Amino acid sequence: MSFTDQKVLVLGCGSIGQRHLRNLHALGVQQLAYSDPSPDPEVVPQLEKELHLQGFSDTETALSTFKPDCVFICLPTGLHSTQALLAAKAGAHLFIEKPLSHSFDGIDELVNEVKEKNLVTMSACDMRFHPGPVKVKELLDSGAIGDVLAARIYAGSYLPRWRRKIPYKESYSADPKQGGVLLDLVHEIDLTLWYLGPAVLKNAVVLPATSIGLEVDGLAELSLQHESGATSNVHLSFIQQTWRRGCEIVGSKGTIEWYLRGVPGTEGAVSGKVELYGDDGELKESFSADEDPNQAYLAEEQHFLECVHNGKQTCAPLSDVVAAL
Repeated sequence: MSFTDQKVLVLGCGSIGQRHLRNLHALGVQQLAYSDPSPDPEVVPQLEKELHLQGFSDTETALSTFKPDCVFICLPTGLHSTQALLAAKAGAHLFIEKPLSHSFDGIDELVNEVKEKNLVTMSACDMRFHPGPVKVKELLDSGAIGDVLAARIYAGSYLPRWRRKIPYKESYSADPKQGGVLLDLVHEIDLTLWYLGPAVLKNAVVLPATSIGLEVDGLAELSLQHESGATSNVHLSFIQQTWRRGCEIVGSKGTIEWYLRGVPGTEGAVSGKVELYGDDGELKESFSADEDPNQAYLAEEQHFLECVHNGKQTCAPLSDVVAAL
């Protein structure tokens, strides 16, 4: 029996839900369904026909009728934990889009339900499958720069350009209850913990996004102290005009840099690279980190399905996303 024989339900049929449905179909999953109370009338009917989907308007009906093996949580942030709990109680393995939630309400109950039912879980951590961070992690684990002393992880972009179909002030990113840059760009917090291990927050400076007419947090500088002894700074912004993503990690025997400049695949974007500098300060090796933007999504989806099939926990279980939150 292949992992493609699993029945997969996607909760939420917005842009990320549609991506997962298309990718799951491309990976060979035959039994697919979605649940959304108000699906896009211009896109979803065609998607139903193209992918042979079953559609539902509410989670409870979808769970009881379709009886999925796995559920992908792709709803607005404020609904993630409650809907994940419903799916967990139904015995479904969980793939949860970032962030896990906008608060810690109900998280303990979800964690206990997952543990009691021995469910496979995964947070949507596609950046862990991007060739840039993958190479950074590989170099760190190999001891290429000796003991890690400090790191700077950053992501900056401009929210009004994120989702052209939806006015940004109407998006969940702008919602004071579930939006803001800290939740939207939690990928970088996850990467920091993945690279350097557990940490505590020592200091934070957070600025509201008033420059784009919002009151949610638009820029944040976080200082973390890791159990390993390393310190890190995480810079998050969705109020800057330029698109930047990457990291600089300083060790006792060298430095690792990874960077992207401009949205991948767009005019003027700089190809991703990972650069390794030696203890003499000179460039030692350079690695290409280019990728089809969808490839990381495909890789994380396949990893999750294979882990469910093999009864093994994923590389980014619920405990990791709780730590990031």
